[in-house]
Amino acid sequence: MSTIEETISELKVKIIETLGLLDVTPEDIKDDEPLVGGDTGIDSIDVLELVMMIEKDYGVKIESKELGAKVFASVRALASYILQAKNAKA
Repeated sequence: MSTIEETISELKVKIIETLGLLDVTPEDIKDDEPLVGGDTGIDSIDVLELVMMIEKDYGVKIESKELGAKVFASVRALASYILQAKNAKA
C-alpha cells in the first residue's frame, strides 16, 4: 500500500502530465500550499480534468463541489483523500 509521501510524489507528476504544465516541476508544487489559484496557476477547469484523472487512475470519485474544495486544498489533502477512499473500499 502507498504511503502519503509516495502518493504526494505520484500526484505531482500526474498533475503536471494531466494539465500539461510545461514550466512546472514536481518540486515546484508544494505539499501544503493551495493547489487551485496558487503558484501553479491551476484553475477550476483544470480541476475538472484532475477529477477525471483521479477517477480513472485511482478509482476514487469526488462527488460534490464542497468535497472538491476540501480535497483540492493542497496536494497533501488530495493524497489523504485518495488513500482514505481506497482504504474505505478495501
